Amino acid sequence: MGNLIRGISDNGGVIFCGVDSTNMIREMETIHKTSAVTSAALGRLLTAASLMGIMLKNSKDSITLRVNGGGPAGVVLAVANGMGCVKGYVENPVVELPLRPDGKLNVGAAVGTDGTLSIVRDLGLKEPYVGQIPLVSGEIAEDITNYYAVSEQIPTVCALGVLVNPDLTIACAGGYLLQLLPGATEEEITMLEKNIANVPSVTTLVKEGKTMKDIMEMVMEGFDPQVLDEYDVGYKCDCSEQRVERALISMGRQELESLMKEEPVAEVNCQFCDKKYHIDLKKLLDSLE
Repeated sequence: MGNLIRGISDNGGVIFCGVDSTNMIREMETIHKTSAVTSAALGRLLTAASLMGIMLKNSKDSITLRVNGGGPAGVVLAVANGMGCVKGYVENPVVELPLRPDGKLNVGAAVGTDGTLSIVRDLGLKEPYVGQIPLVSGEIAEDITNYYAVSEQIPTVCALGVLVNPDLTIACAGGYLLQLLPGATEEEITMLEKNIANVPSVTTLVKEGKTMKDIMEMVMEGFDPQVLDEYDVGYKCDCSEQRVERALISMGRQELESLMKEEPVAEVNCQFCDKKYHIDLKKLLDSLE
């Protein structure tokens, strides 16, 4: 079974999408060398992006989640394609903050709440679809839930979690989206609310070895849920030398010529995977003739 599944209730009124994002977030931490609280912030956003990406219609579509809450972590950004694979970065990867009173990482303080969650869907049309809402907590899951309620009018439960080891490696990570389709009865809503209230955190369940199918059956108890499909998703950057060259060309000839005088060979770092590219600017300019 893949690490991401989609499921539906027997009556077709409730949709579930869940992912064990442990390996994906481990790869993120290895690349970005994040501190505990920024691992949790970016890890949660990447997990959400993967879940939202798999809901896109086409594999070439993409979705970008950008959180800018004014906190010390700075901008947190995650991008997913239509296959649920992700990449992302956090502006300030190392942030140290005291734990919350309940002993948990203070993601809300790292991200901040004085700002917005922006979601951009690129569906291959002339203009991407852009939605933006004020942050409610900076804890990510609550903000995703609020986005669906405000921007898309879809009753949604979003649960996200990243458990960080004392040595800053990632113990486990995961999340799920549970959505009610139009026509849900009050009885069904009450049943779901009861189920969710009785289910432990995502990281607790993943740490215990529960699969996403197990978690789906717990949160959708009484709805006879069935797995629709499953996917293998991970952290995958699609950068290339050609993309870097196109980005440099977009700066314009005059800017490139000015840059070449200072630095004949430009070193460009990919912000998503930290890969370094060395571009001969004279050769690039000659190719534009």
